[in-house]
Amino acid sequence: MSVERNRTLKKTLIYALLSGGLYYLMYHFEDSILELSRQGRWNFILPLTIAFVFSIVHGNFTGQFWELFGIRAKTTKK
Repeated sequence: MSVERNRTLKKTLIYALLSGGLYYLMYHFEDSILELSRQGRWNFILPLTIAFVFSIVHGNFTGQFWELFGIRAKTTKK
């Protein structure tokens, strides 16, 4: 296994663990998050922040996953 493939595999596993941890935390603290969000004022930022963090972590996991199999987006030359 090449060094680059090992690096990609490690990144994929790290992002997979982070993504799984976020889903676990979301499930475990679901009621608290909903209660805080219902209080109004600036608490609407909480679900937005959570969605943003999920998007970043899960997006990186998906990108590394496809990179592991050598699948990349097609680039166009201008």
